[in-house]
Amino acid sequence: MPIEQVPFVALGRQYEHFRDEILEAFDRISRSGQYVLSEEVELFESEFATYCNSKYAVSVGNGSDALLLPFLSLGIEEGDEIITAPNSFVASAWTIHRTGAKIVFADVGDDFNLEPDSVRESITSKTKGILAVHLTGRIAQMESLIEIADEYGISVYEDAAQAVGATRNGKKAGSFGKFSAFSLHPLKNLHVHGDGGIITTDDSNLSEHLKKCRNHGLKNRNECEFWGVNTRLDAIQAAIARIKLKHIDTINGRMRSIAQTYRQELCDFVRVPGEHSNEKPVYHRFMIRHERRDSLKDHLAKCGVQSAINYPIPLHLHEAAKELGYQKGDFENAETQAKEIISLPLFSEMEESEIDYVIQSIKSFF
Repeated sequence: MPIEQVPFVALGRQYEHFRDEILEAFDRISRSGQYVLSEEVELFESEFATYCNSKYAVSVGNGSDALLLPFLSLGIEEGDEIITAPNSFVASAWTIHRTGAKIVFADVGDDFNLEPDSVRESITSKTKGILAVHLTGRIAQMESLIEIADEYGISVYEDAAQAVGATRNGKKAGSFGKFSAFSLHPLKNLHVHGDGGIITTDDSNLSEHLKKCRNHGLKNRNECEFWGVNTRLDAIQAAIARIKLKHIDTINGRMRSIAQTYRQELCDFVRVPGEHSNEKPVYHRFMIRHERRDSLKDHLAKCGVQSAINYPIPLHLHEAAKELGYQKGDFENAETQAKEIISLPLFSEMEESEIDYVIQSIKSFF
C-alpha cells in the first residue's frame, strides 16, 4: 500500500483513544481547585505501587528526579561510587554526579543491559550501589546483580524509566531494587501530557523522606525539616496516568505483538533483540543492529519511515564525562552497539499496514 510516512511515534492517536476520559478528568479536577499533589496523586501512587508489587510509590515532577531524590535521601555523597551502564540516556549518569558521588561505568551484554561480570570487576571499596538500567523495556539480569551486591554489602537500584510492566521470573520492574525510578515522559509506554516520574520502594522510611524531600523538605505547611527540592506531580497528570494505568497491560501487549512480528520477519536480515522464556520485555524501543546502520537509516528515511538511534554516543565518551578518565575502547560492547543500533517505529496504535511497510522497507534495502 502507498504510504508517505510511518511516524516513529504518534502520541495524538492514543489521546483520541482516551480523549473522553481525559477531558472528564480535566473538568473534574479543574472544578475541584486541587491542582498540585492532592487525593488524585495519592490514588495514583497507591495504584501504581500495587501494580508494581511494591509497598510504596512516591510521585515526582519527572523521571530524572525519580532517580535523584532517592540518591539524596539515602545519603549518597562525595566519596561514594555508583556503578551504571554507559549506553543509557544521560539522566542515569548526571543524577549520580549531582549527589557528589563518582559515576563508574561497566559494560553491557547483548541484551543492552549491565553485564554482571563487568559490574563485579568495577566494584571498589567506595562502591555504594549498582544502578541497573532496564534499557528498551527489558529487565536487566537482576538476580545476578543482587547476588553480587549482597556479596559486597551494597545496594541495587533500578532505572526502570523504560520498563513499566516488564517482568523477569514473574517479578515486575519496580520490585527488585532498594528503589526503582520510572519516567512518565510522553515517549514512555505509560505517559502523561508533559513530564512526570514515580519512585517505588519497600522501605517505609525512604518513602516518607521522599514525600518531604519532593516538597521543599516541609513536614507541614509551616515547618521545614530539611532542605529539599520542589518536584511535585500535578493532579491532572496523575489523573491521566491513572486512566492509562488501567490499560497499560493492553498497551504493552500490543507493543510485544508488534515486536514479535518484527522479530519473525526481520531476523534473516538484521540482528533482532532476543527474548528468553523467563522474561516479558515491554519494548519501549525495538532496536535492531546492522553493520551498515547509517546506510540503512538513510534508506528508511527515503522510504518515509522515521527511525531513531538510542543512543549514538556512549555516556563515557561525552564531553561531560571527560573528568572520569574513560577512553574510547574501554567498553567494547556498548561502543560496538552504538555504531550498529537503530530503533524502529513501535507504538501501540500502529496500523498493520504501517508495520508491514516498515518490514518491506527494510527488506528492500537488502
